[in-house]
Amino acid sequence: MSHFQLALLLGMTVALGPLALDAYLPAFPDIAEGFGIPHADVGLTLSAYVATLGLAQLVGGPLSDRYGRKLILFVGLTIFAIAAMMIAGADTLAELVGWRIVQGIGGAFCAVSVPAIVRDQVGGQEAARLFGLIGLIMFIAPAAAPSLGALMLALGDWHWIFVFLAGYALLLAVVLQIALFPRLKPRPQASTPVKTLVTNYMLVLRHGTTMRFIGIQVMCFSTMLLFITHSSFIYQEWFGLSNASFSMLFAANIGLMAVLNLVNRPLLRRVPSVILLRVQVMLQFLMLVGLVTVVILDGPFWAVALFIIGAIGCQGGIVPNNMANALEFFPHLGGTAAAMLGASQFTLAGGISALSSALGGDALLPIVLSMLVCSAGAVVLAAGAPAAIAREKARAETLA
Repeated sequence: MSHFQLALLLGMTVALGPLALDAYLPAFPDIAEGFGIPHADVGLTLSAYVATLGLAQLVGGPLSDRYGRKLILFVGLTIFAIAAMMIAGADTLAELVGWRIVQGIGGAFCAVSVPAIVRDQVGGQEAARLFGLIGLIMFIAPAAAPSLGALMLALGDWHWIFVFLAGYALLLAVVLQIALFPRLKPRPQASTPVKTLVTNYMLVLRHGTTMRFIGIQVMCFSTMLLFITHSSFIYQEWFGLSNASFSMLFAANIGLMAVLNLVNRPLLRRVPSVILLRVQVMLQFLMLVGLVTVVILDGPFWAVALFIIGAIGCQGGIVPNNMANALEFFPHLGGTAAAMLGASQFTLAGGISALSSALGGDALLPIVLSMLVCSAGAVVLAAGAPAAIAREKARAETLA
């Protein structure tokens, strides 16, 4: 199977996550009005999904190492589809949050399988290029998701958004069964018994270089998730934009991600991925410094929007480079390492997002300051990443 074909199918799979996160963002005001709750409370449904998406990967990753990627991925798609249909019929916020938690379990089993499949096939700079290609393909989903949600709202109501998600998950299962798994290189099942899962996780936790990249992922993803959680408030309530304008601005973030992803791919042939990572983390931080400055000075809307697009767009280069480095040192425990990465990313970022919602996202400055603080943490970790990689490779050569 060519890299493009593999990336296309895995990109379609990864797209399930952005669709579940972003498609219903334009419906936040309608959901709040329908349930008679504050707008900020609807953000709890997003935080609950993201937090579960992280925690459940701790189970799904090792299970995929032991029982295979296909079984765990298909179980995840089934759970996701059933939960989506139940959400479509929810009558209260409690029901909506509860089924979003269940949906997060299904989404986690899907999400953790993709990087593990990539690590099964390739490593090093090649893995970074493949992750980049997957990201480029899957950018279609978050770019189109708010527009899709707005279309559903125009045709009916927010319930139809989740009916669509259920249908997409079922269609994806059929496509993967026909086009992906019969063409992958056979992978021997892990012989590690379930009772040693804690030991496997300890191997990852004790690997300082890997944990550095996991920390970078957590901080950068937290920056983005804070924006996603409050994006409807920022654009629709604070600045009073329409659903269509909100969708266009949200798509602009994804457009810049795609551009930086395209720029990153040829650079990987000449520059180590860890160096590119450090540069792009710093660029994101500078964009957020500009954003905070504009907000403090009560600057114009166009300046706020440009700095947000610049900061969030940097994820297009950060994610593929960081994931490749984080998984590099665990070729035989790809599922476990991917689970630790995903669990840390979604759980901690989800907690930060939930805290920001609980404290009340009714002002712009605290939101952008929180994004800046998370980005600063990523800068600190990324600064020493090249040296950490060099030390780890030297140690591996000495042991060899």
